[in-house]
Amino acid sequence: MASKDSDIDTPGDASDLPPEAAIDNVDRDLFRKYERLRQLRIEHRDLDDVITRLSLDLHVDEIQLKRLKKRKLMLKDQIERYESQMIPDLNA
Repeated sequence: MASKDSDIDTPGDASDLPPEAAIDNVDRDLFRKYERLRQLRIEHRDLDDVITRLSLDLHVDEIQLKRLKKRKLMLKDQIERYESQMIPDLNA
């Protein structure tokens, strides 16, 4: 007798999880996002410090400085994207 796909019990199906596990999963995901955002902010701040110090050097490699500034801008964009994702959607 052939069974339908809907009759197959798949492990890890979201409907099999108790509500506490689903909430725990959401909490983990949120924690990961906050942690990634924190790491990006730290890297951005560190790059800012390095760029400031290198700018004071008369013999600085301008190409290296431009690359660092570009990396800093990319980090800023990533930070803004993460912050935007963290804002909950409001139903109008």
